Amino acid sequence: MSSLSRELVFLILQFLDEEKFKESVHRLEKESGFFFNTKYFDEKVLAGEWDEVEKYLSGFTKLDDNRYSMKIFFEIRKQKYLEALDKQDKAKAVEILVQDLRVFSTFNEELYKEITQLLTLHNFRENEQLSKYGDTKTARTIMLGELKKLIEANPLFRDKLTFPTLRSSRLRTLINQSLNWQHQLCKNPRPNPDIKTLFTDHTCAVPNGPLAPSQLNQPITTLTKPTAFPSLGAHAPFPPGAAVAAAANAGALASWMAAAASGASTVQAAVVTPASIPMPQNQVSILKRPPATPGVVDYQNQDHELMKRLRPAPSVEEVTYPAPRQHAPPVSLEDLPLKAALALHQGSTVTSMEFHPMQNTLLLGMVLPPVGSATGEIALWELAAREKLVSRPFKIWDMANCSPPLQALIAKETPMSVIRVAWSPDGNFIGVAYAKHLIHLYAFSGPNELRQHAEVDAHVGAVNDLAFANPNRQLCVVTCGDDQLIKVWDASGRKHFTFEGHEAPVYSICPHHKENIQFIFSTAIDGKIKAWLYDNMGSRVDYDAPGKWCTTMLYSADGTRLFSCGTSKDGDVFLVEWNESEGSIKRTYLGFQKKLAGMVQFDTSKNHFLAVGEDAQIKFWDMDNINVLTSTDAEGGLPALPRLRFNREGNLLAVTTADNGFKILANQAGFRSLRAMETSAFERMRTPADSSLTKAAVTFPNFVVPGAPVASVSCKVELGSPVRPSPMLNGVDPPKPRVDDLADNPRPWQLAEILDPAQCRQATLPDTGSSTKVVRLLYTNSGAGILALGFNGIQRLWKWVRNEQNPSGKATAAAVPQHWQPNSGLLMTNDVSGVNLEEANPCIALSKNDSYVMSAAGGKVSLFNMMTFKVMTTFMPPPPPSSFLAFHPQDNNIIAVGMEDSTIHIYNVRVDEVKSKLKGHLKRITGLAFSTTLSILVSSAADALICFWSIDTWEKRKSVVIPMPAGKVAVGDTRVQFHVDQIRILAVHETQLAILDASKMECIRQWIPQDSLSSHITSAVYACNSQLIYATFRDGNIGVFDADTLGLRCRISPSAYLPQVNQGLSPLVVAAHPQEPNQFAVGLNDGSVKVIEPTEAEGKWGMVPPSEAINTSPSTTSNQTP
Repeated sequence: MSSLSRELVFLILQFLDEEKFKESVHRLEKESGFFFNTKYFDEKVLAGEWDEVEKYLSGFTKLDDNRYSMKIFFEIRKQKYLEALDKQDKAKAVEILVQDLRVFSTFNEELYKEITQLLTLHNFRENEQLSKYGDTKTARTIMLGELKKLIEANPLFRDKLTFPTLRSSRLRTLINQSLNWQHQLCKNPRPNPDIKTLFTDHTCAVPNGPLAPSQLNQPITTLTKPTAFPSLGAHAPFPPGAAVAAAANAGALASWMAAAASGASTVQAAVVTPASIPMPQNQVSILKRPPATPGVVDYQNQDHELMKRLRPAPSVEEVTYPAPRQHAPPVSLEDLPLKAALALHQGSTVTSMEFHPMQNTLLLGMVLPPVGSATGEIALWELAAREKLVSRPFKIWDMANCSPPLQALIAKETPMSVIRVAWSPDGNFIGVAYAKHLIHLYAFSGPNELRQHAEVDAHVGAVNDLAFANPNRQLCVVTCGDDQLIKVWDASGRKHFTFEGHEAPVYSICPHHKENIQFIFSTAIDGKIKAWLYDNMGSRVDYDAPGKWCTTMLYSADGTRLFSCGTSKDGDVFLVEWNESEGSIKRTYLGFQKKLAGMVQFDTSKNHFLAVGEDAQIKFWDMDNINVLTSTDAEGGLPALPRLRFNREGNLLAVTTADNGFKILANQAGFRSLRAMETSAFERMRTPADSSLTKAAVTFPNFVVPGAPVASVSCKVELGSPVRPSPMLNGVDPPKPRVDDLADNPRPWQLAEILDPAQCRQATLPDTGSSTKVVRLLYTNSGAGILALGFNGIQRLWKWVRNEQNPSGKATAAAVPQHWQPNSGLLMTNDVSGVNLEEANPCIALSKNDSYVMSAAGGKVSLFNMMTFKVMTTFMPPPPPSSFLAFHPQDNNIIAVGMEDSTIHIYNVRVDEVKSKLKGHLKRITGLAFSTTLSILVSSAADALICFWSIDTWEKRKSVVIPMPAGKVAVGDTRVQFHVDQIRILAVHETQLAILDASKMECIRQWIPQDSLSSHITSAVYACNSQLIYATFRDGNIGVFDADTLGLRCRISPSAYLPQVNQGLSPLVVAAHPQEPNQFAVGLNDGSVKVIEPTEAEGKWGMVPPSEAINTSPSTTSNQTP
């Protein structure tokens, strides 16, 4: 529904209220969903009219829409239940329990059981939690106060709680103005017109006899206003002199509607005549229910409508209250990459480009084959070095897996051009979509390492688009094609979903997520836009794209604003911003030529800019302004419709050229980035590093633990800068380079070292009065809080608030968070009765929705509510005590519990039962990690043994021993964590970092502490994108490693973040931010927690070590024992 139509509903609501049609007012409020009448709602709640209360609420929200809605309905039904018990009406209470409250048992069965037990009490006030329940009236008043808070916090009610400010009888006034305007247009206006109906346009009847002279034909200097119409009622006096203004407003309205029509939005406007009210005819909203929010949507803070409409299932999450909206910083032309920095020649027409998501000067491009050629090439460029690193022509990897139609095409030597290339979000994979049937997936592990990963015969005909997504944190590839289908594949090429519903070839796809909702937009060449969840329930959306032809859709970098750019068959270009809450056009951008021959490409940058290639130039728009901001021809040489792509930082822009190449445009920051990388690249090419200093391969002897079947392992050991090969590892002294050799060949790459607090950003979390050391540390999954478990079993929570200093509300070193506690003042304290804390191994795990935290400190495992800090339940009492906890990734009710006695219990919280007990370790369990991709659970223990278990049968598949360096014994904890690809594993022991391939169940790389990082490792963790590894050391140093090579990128000295006066401080644990790859937090042995980030100028931790400084010899795989 358009904005004007919504406003009309408000005018009708005002009219009905003034005319005392009370029942109709509230029915329209509910059916439109535009205005929630809190006064009416209060009256019904206090009167106990529960059916009417829920009926009215149903117009605005459903029970399973979000956590706030669920809480609202629960409180109402609980009050209804308690009132029945208070009246001793057990039959009614049982009916409410079964029909109304049972639905909540799915989310909290323990609470439902507790509510059920109230039936057994003569007076439910005997229950401790209900002992303060007073009389019914007081209870309703208290509950109403809680409901109001929940409604105000619920995003579905945002902008629905306040009725717009209107002059009285506004609808009557507008009608009078319209009639006056119609009379102004009469050819023969009469002095005192007789208005008998509003159903048809007003005209004055022609008088009998000769035509009377018309006032409209008189000279304008003598034009007089007609007499005002009589009032339509006592509430609507006609405002004097409104006729001229009404006519002007009508003209403006007509122009607005004409502009909307020319914008070809989904709203098909009626032809505007003096008597018509502009109303949409065929507007299709994104969702069926509920009706859209009134007013213009603020994309920074109001994602709720799309979330509601695409929400597949209820969720129980932490309730937080809304923060004030923030305004975007001002736009500057200096932020735009307008100047040509370099030009490169590809040799064939470049049709798609994509910057690496992390390495800003690494560009992936693809080209169409020359005429008569059957090779469609992809190429990887290092822009700073102006070097083509890798080139791959098209070829079939496995002909046997190709369908007969594809084999026939190949036999005919049909040219196989590439349509789309894309990076995975973590930069580890490249996807290539071809014009016939195929997609190729390449694994990218370094500048010159591009290996074949998966080949998929994906579609019949062309594969028109390809994109990566992460539903349920599993990397997937989404494709669409000429066969009118959208398909979802995992990284190994297995198909998970096929979406049918389009009636024309699917042109583009746009996977996205908001909160925990994953969805896909798709567009077809008939102009239809659809949206899909990762299920088999069909399309949630069906509406028309502007232009009704080929359209692509993109979100802004922060994921809050949706744009599309398309071309009609007539060659008109439509660049628009969408109002997601309605499925309508919010803004149409101007400045395009008419009748283009072809399809334009666009991109977004820095949440501020849009760029489109058109008319042999690049045009830029400020997202908040429909007019062209500026344009550039990139110093000439662009085709009529250049293709383009921004890098992640928005400081570089790649554009195609007419001479089969591309140019890189840059702003000042982009030029600095290219110069810095160019210098580094030149030195690497000019001065090869001494191989004796940079690589070594070590094969370890087999370590066999009696009684445990194991696989002997060979690992690549990273001994590059800054550490050197050690005789402790090799068994012999390595050859020492001569001094003059080093002088002639200076090292081209230097380790980044942070020695001073000014070299990084850091924030110390507020002191809570606890001096106990931090033994476990977690970020909340939302990225807005940090949870620390202390040595004494007490958990502390800090939260960042959304404000001008921190508009995102996420954890940051630029703002200090608040130590958060509920109003009750409760602490999250674990059961430590009878526990020797010196011998305990505290453990903690957080649910995916941040609603619950599970922890133990030598006693029973406690499940805490993160909002109230109350203990929901306890289980697994010692002996033996728990030593590690992990939620099942697909079911929060299933928990893997590692025990001190070396067993692993698979525990079902819902039924309070241990389903399986896994045995395979010899010492206490110290690490657990799930992989849904491989369907395995990986466990580690204090015996340096890593076991792989099937999560389908809970049977052990294999065991692998992490080899110890010579002279070291296998004591101490070993932690494990999966890479985002769910295949590689980071194993952390005080003596080493190791990378394992879980699919092969073998160790593939290892790093041993030496030199400046020679102390024992206390903790290590992957960054959220698994590009980096953060490791803390007992002497206070922190190392930042490249995750693929284990090459050290940066060392953070204790002097950079620890106070000089406090000796003996050291980090015990490290945690990585779940969305910001360059942010981490450390917990210290004095109980303090620090958040650390690189400076804004740097933006990252050091540089990737050059390949000659980090490559190791290929490891040999020895026999493995299942």
